[in-house]
Amino acid sequence: MADFTNVSIVKKGNVYFEGKVTSRTILFPNGEKKTLGFMQIGEYEFNTSEAEIMEIQSGKLLALIADSEEWISFSAGQEFSIPANSKFKMKVSEVTDYLCSFIK
Repeated sequence: MADFTNVSIVKKGNVYFEGKVTSRTILFPNGEKKTLGFMQIGEYEFNTSEAEIMEIQSGKLLALIADSEEWISFSAGQEFSIPANSKFKMKVSEVTDYLCSFIK
């Protein structure tokens, strides 16, 4: 899907790591929630309470997901899943545009 229709966007941005990672929350009529944002080059760690799917729109990164010990490379057109109540790390090697879907 290239665009979203009939959605609400939360005005206040989500800003992490001194502005190196930012996103906007998109709310769908069916209750679904996504964030659309970008990450600058750097290393980041996030905790999540909900399961997530990260879709890489452009850029390149390595991800260490949950309790895994293996870094996996992702680039434009790829996605990865993060289990609920876990953490994940990312090493972003190119400015990366992403879409995060929260799974209930």
